[in-house]
Amino acid sequence: MTTTRPFTVYPAIDVRGGTVVRLLRGDYDQETRYTDAPVAVAENYARSGARWLHLVDLDAARAGGYTLLETLTRIVDTTGLEVQTGGGVRSADDVQRLLDAGATRVVVGSLAVREPDTVIDWLERFGPEQITVALDTRIGEDGVWKLPTAGWTAVGEQDLITCLHQYDGSGLRHVLCTDIGRDGTLSGPNFHLYTMLTRSAPHLLVQASGGARSVDDVRAARRIGCSGIILGKALLEGRLTVGDAVQEEAP
Repeated sequence: MTTTRPFTVYPAIDVRGGTVVRLLRGDYDQETRYTDAPVAVAENYARSGARWLHLVDLDAARAGGYTLLETLTRIVDTTGLEVQTGGGVRSADDVQRLLDAGATRVVVGSLAVREPDTVIDWLERFGPEQITVALDTRIGEDGVWKLPTAGWTAVGEQDLITCLHQYDGSGLRHVLCTDIGRDGTLSGPNFHLYTMLTRSAPHLLVQASGGARSVDDVRAARRIGCSGIILGKALLEGRLTVGDAVQEEAP
């Protein structure tokens, strides 16, 4: 399937303890550390042609309380990048604080699974262009995609599609879906998962995340109808460049 909908490449910077890191399959005990200069990484991505950045506070995703406000503001001020960011977002005040600090979109993960009515209220209050719902998922032994409830550290019984349907009619536009089993593996995205999502909810703008390793992966995500792709480890390890990836944004 081909699509003419806009497509965005999102270089990702995950920060833990002030350091740019990547986790393997969401496991905090399997961490690769890269640099303690996240702003410099963002500046490099911007110089290479990125328009957006995906910024994650891993400490907050685990414990709550977003800690990267200063980093976020510096990135926005020095790079001009549009930033979607999250980690530990628990309240409307948290959303407002990140928007005030310069975020274009706030990513809401665990709360979007546990309290969809709360997030639906935020979609109405802040607008659908200011919220990205992150429905990160692992496939269960029964073949059903299950959703974690606490920053990837605990998997609940709710399934991906059921949760997504709770947002029907809410105005939700942006959904970021990570196959946790592929995240940080450089094994390629799970295109079966994203094909299912884009076909079952064609009105949503789905961002693919987990396993991307090449321009071919970026191109394939666009071809099946995703609105964007998150690029993390492949960029940090030089397997893919931002310059090559963003060329796939053009029609």
